[in-house]
Amino acid sequence: MSENLARQFLIREDVVFLNHGSFGACPRPVFAKYQEWQLELEGQPVEFLGRRLTDLLREPRIALAAELGTTQDNIVGLTNATTGLNIVAQSLDLKPGDQILTTDHEYSALEKTWAYVCRKTGAEIVVVKVPLPLLTEAQFTDTIITGMTDRTKVLFLSHITSPTALLFPIERSIAEARKRGIWSVIDGAHTPGHIKLDLDALGADFYAGNCHKWMMSPKGSAFLHARPEVQGLLNPLVISHGWTAESKQPGARGAFGNSPFIDEIEIQGTRDPAPWLTVTAALDYRRDNDWDSVQAHCQALAQDTARRLGELTGLAPISAPEFCAPQMVAMPIPDCDTDQLKLDLYDKYSIEIPVFKWQDTCICRLSVQGYNSKPQMDLLLEALTDLLGLNAAANRRTA
Repeated sequence: MSENLARQFLIREDVVFLNHGSFGACPRPVFAKYQEWQLELEGQPVEFLGRRLTDLLREPRIALAAELGTTQDNIVGLTNATTGLNIVAQSLDLKPGDQILTTDHEYSALEKTWAYVCRKTGAEIVVVKVPLPLLTEAQFTDTIITGMTDRTKVLFLSHITSPTALLFPIERSIAEARKRGIWSVIDGAHTPGHIKLDLDALGADFYAGNCHKWMMSPKGSAFLHARPEVQGLLNPLVISHGWTAESKQPGARGAFGNSPFIDEIEIQGTRDPAPWLTVTAALDYRRDNDWDSVQAHCQALAQDTARRLGELTGLAPISAPEFCAPQMVAMPIPDCDTDQLKLDLYDKYSIEIPVFKWQDTCICRLSVQGYNSKPQMDLLLEALTDLLGLNAAANRRTA
């Protein structure tokens, strides 16, 4: 299966690409549709951007909303999840002494976002340490709820964490935040197309996700979801044609007939809308290729590779399998110069994979997508065995 699927992607054949999680990879049929949209735009830019764009942007909103368990009025297209989360973080009315509760597993760009907001507002960031290995839902949820206080105004959590590839069980934490009047803001950058989402049932106030990662649409396609009750809290990062002076009045409509939430964020001057318009093609591609079966195969391959590496290193995993992202796993490796190891993996074995130190743990983060294969996993283990001297270490353990 992987060999046939590999031919449907544009990944260079001389690279063993095990880093789908960073920026994704777009299948050839989806990429072709992306280029069709770009060519159509260039054929008559004024008609495309000036007269047709609002209607064109609606179709992927409808298709994506159905996929994500919500309605088209609750999501808006963006270039990436970081943009959506910045819109939320910079819109909320925070004051000196207010607290943003988060974990020690968050994406560095968003850590900087909240630090920026705190510098402007006087709010404070409170970081709770999630106990590892993560073995139960209660272990996670109890840690989060214990961190909540009367000063907590925002709960900011990743759904799937970037450095540790953990699937956080966030449902009860969100429900508790709602009961306490705490805004819940969820970083779902790795989640769409990776796990099944029902955003309305999840109940987070704000949820941002990328489509260009595991959903495999072109780079620059993402969304922000906001519950209807909190959409009025948001302000666009850029004031442009979609804004109206009456946008905060009850029942107001945006400049292009949608809600202010959609028009103010969606219409922000000249940009290439082709990535967002191609989301529908990406959803079609997944359905046409039985992607549920592909994902099941990838999950099995990822977990098997992590198990095999653990047997070589003697290091325990950082979570039970159910709390590991299905197609992405953070594999602990012996203490090493992670920057040099990453370079050696690429220079000597043509393996593209993130290697870094997170807190006190050295991690090799493996992503497995439909274009990957077991021989590639075997090569990764061979390379790590060589570069880290794992055979010698295993021999010492059994001596």
